[in-house]
Amino acid sequence: MFCYQCQETAKNQGCTVAGVCGKSGTVADLLDVLTDVTKGISFWSIKASQLGIEDEETDNFVIEAMFTGVTNVNFDSQKIYGLIKKGLEVKTNIKNKFLAAYETKNNKKFSDAVPSSASWESNASIKDFEKRGAEVGVLSTKNEDIRSLRELLIYGIKGISAYYDHAKILNYKNQSVINFVKKGLASTIDDSLSIDNYIALVMEAGKNAVDTMALLDKANTDSYGIPTITEVFTGTVAGAGILVSGHDLKDFEEILKQTDGTGVNVYTHGEMLPANAYPAFKKYKHLIGNYGTSWYNQQKEFEDFNGVIIMTTNCIQKPKDSYKDKIFTTGLAAWDGVAHIADRKQGGQKDFTAAIKKAKELGSVKVIEGKKIPIGFNHNTILSLADKIVDAVKTGAIKRFFVMGGCDGRQKEREYFTDVAKQLPKDTVILTAGCAKFRYNLLDLGDIGGIPRVIDAGQCNDSYSLAVVALKLVEVFGAKSINDLPISFDIGWYEQKAVTVLLALLFLGVKGIRLGPTLPAFLSPNVAKVLIEAFDLKQTGTAEEDIKLMMAGK
Repeated sequence: MFCYQCQETAKNQGCTVAGVCGKSGTVADLLDVLTDVTKGISFWSIKASQLGIEDEETDNFVIEAMFTGVTNVNFDSQKIYGLIKKGLEVKTNIKNKFLAAYETKNNKKFSDAVPSSASWESNASIKDFEKRGAEVGVLSTKNEDIRSLRELLIYGIKGISAYYDHAKILNYKNQSVINFVKKGLASTIDDSLSIDNYIALVMEAGKNAVDTMALLDKANTDSYGIPTITEVFTGTVAGAGILVSGHDLKDFEEILKQTDGTGVNVYTHGEMLPANAYPAFKKYKHLIGNYGTSWYNQQKEFEDFNGVIIMTTNCIQKPKDSYKDKIFTTGLAAWDGVAHIADRKQGGQKDFTAAIKKAKELGSVKVIEGKKIPIGFNHNTILSLADKIVDAVKTGAIKRFFVMGGCDGRQKEREYFTDVAKQLPKDTVILTAGCAKFRYNLLDLGDIGGIPRVIDAGQCNDSYSLAVVALKLVEVFGAKSINDLPISFDIGWYEQKAVTVLLALLFLGVKGIRLGPTLPAFLSPNVAKVLIEAFDLKQTGTAEEDIKLMMAGK
């Protein structure tokens, strides 16, 4: 295997034996094969589209296959093998539809050159696919800079696909985003493309990242209401409980409905925390609040929670034996040996009966003291405070905003972000989204004239809200761009959705972003140089030095 798509990749160079995330070499190789098959599907789907052939099954598979490849989603080799087999069927179907239509239209067989995606046999075994994984993996692209740009594009597409899948589940779609995903994937098997071509595609990924996050924001708020400022309890109470982690609000809704009146309490964990602010969920009295913090703490937190855990999407860690029999996965998330709740059928709901039954059998969770923290600062909510914020800036009560969103992680170097939050001057405000928030939201940082010093916009995809707010402030202050505002970007990253957010910010013209705790290993020196020179991208330094520079607008 060779994988360097996440921030914690071994030695910031690449995982070659097993993934730091917990992936085996087999799983990593199978995911490389799945990606390659999806590239081939995308090529033939584009060809079919040119003849007016659209196929929803093909589009759905492409999105779900790319989401499956995001770090910490699927660790089950049998499930990935099944997806590869299904992908081969999808590829054959769309290819045959194109060939038949082409021959009918042109009265001849298709003979154009086809880019080099591997030819896979549908009856191949897991071992066969594993052996060939290296042939189509990251290192199969020999030119370091082309490889770097292809991987940057693919990782951006993985994040786009993750966000798009959540919107799709709520029946919100944007065909132009799907078309770009297929275009981007097909481009990575086209050896005729240049570095400039790939740079343009990466920027196009940024544009589609913005469009996708806007789509998901609309899907969530149309479906569940605009989040409102909410004080959320962070402990537990006596009674049976289910802890819901991940990102999928549709799953969360169905869990709340099916547990209503059963005597089983529901808690959010990790990136599900923002669900507590949606009006549609507040009516459920058995939604107690949020227990736990970021994904990397889940082994301890899940062990301490004597109830059922449901992982709705990515961010699963290897379950410890102490709770492996009470954790469930659903959707695209999977771990070998962990019970999986099947997907909903068209127009139906998932069946969480097994999880509810298990929660009752386990009895009361351990009572853990908590505090209350403010959440629910969607862009609509923040903009309702715009006059108050503008006045605070004009009077000097607020000197600067710090966008400190993104991912959290295990590395000791991430204490940098905690240190920055603690040491920022008291006349500054942190704007956050994603699991990075758990380094700041439990700190007692106070407020400025009633404006909390930590403004939590929600999940990582809600970084869109922060961008909307920044663009609105540009208008209010009559600035030329975001870069002229008293705002600094100090972002932590871990996986591919954070890459997508970064590309969105670059597309919006944001410059001077600090990214840490390391720059991505998949950026070759030349590609890193282009980003640094074009966008003034920086790696995080020390808290003291960076605060001084950021306060000076540098």
